[in-house]
Amino acid sequence: MDKPLRLGLLGAARITPFAIIRALPAVPTVRVTAVAARDATRAHAFAKRHGIPKVHTGYQALLEDPEVDALYNPLPNSLHAEWTIRALEAGKHVLCEKPLASNEREAVQMAEAARRNGRVLMEAFHYRFHPLMARVLEVLRAGEIGRIEHVQTAMCIPLPMRNDIRFQLALAGGATMDVGSYALNMLRTVTGKEPQVKSARALLHSPGVDRAMEADFTFDDGSTGAIECSLWSRKLLKIQIHVRGSEGWLKVFNPVVPQLYHHLTVVSRGQKRRERIKGDATYTHQLRQFASVVLTGAAPVVTLEDSIANMHLIDAVYRAAGLQPRAT
Repeated sequence: MDKPLRLGLLGAARITPFAIIRALPAVPTVRVTAVAARDATRAHAFAKRHGIPKVHTGYQALLEDPEVDALYNPLPNSLHAEWTIRALEAGKHVLCEKPLASNEREAVQMAEAARRNGRVLMEAFHYRFHPLMARVLEVLRAGEIGRIEHVQTAMCIPLPMRNDIRFQLALAGGATMDVGSYALNMLRTVTGKEPQVKSARALLHSPGVDRAMEADFTFDDGSTGAIECSLWSRKLLKIQIHVRGSEGWLKVFNPVVPQLYHHLTVVSRGQKRRERIKGDATYTHQLRQFASVVLTGAAPVVTLEDSIANMHLIDAVYRAAGLQPRAT
């Protein structure tokens, strides 16, 4: 812990200032030392704007930089596996944006590369690191609402930019890959179990690319689940978790970016209460935990097994909706 984790940035993505740069003042164990982008002008402008000392005009050069210990990978989904595996083979730890890969097969290959090279690979499900989710799980595990009977999660946002990379099949785009990865992860997280897909229905943006998805699930214990997600649908904004139990219910409004505003409502045996959970921005908690896992060997909140299981479910939802998983 005497020396900070030296982090390199793959690309100059729009998410990077939120996910990394703004979190740095609160995470002194991390220092950004370099950025790489294929567009030299963009790379230099990004570095100047954010005070990054070194610029590489190619991704491979960043991987070979001896003054970089770890990488943040916010590249398009279709490039996650390739550049994450290259980074791991080059001896770098990797914080990779969600979804971890284009499909389950790639996720397995990435996990194998991390283990083979003794490096940390962590998927950037930033909401998982906020104290709000720990509190939700505490309430559920304590049995306050009894046995879980049904869970419904939603992640619907408007993305009116029709040419956005999230709508491009070649880049492993689609609503289920983007916002759906959250909805599925929330479903799996609150239940602590792996669901089976009962049915799924997609609204298409273009052939093979979903702009919205709804899916229903069953669990081995007889409970059920449902998710809805969209990048463009009639439900412009809906971000929540709703858990119905045998003795009450729990609802979380805005579990994904709770630093903006959120509330947790619990009805337990006829008694209702509302809570708000203090904490830093989700990205700050995420960067702090990534550094802790790398520097001290702390146990990761998001494990590789968890990430592979989430990709497995994404693939299964696509198949149930009559679509092919990405990059297959």
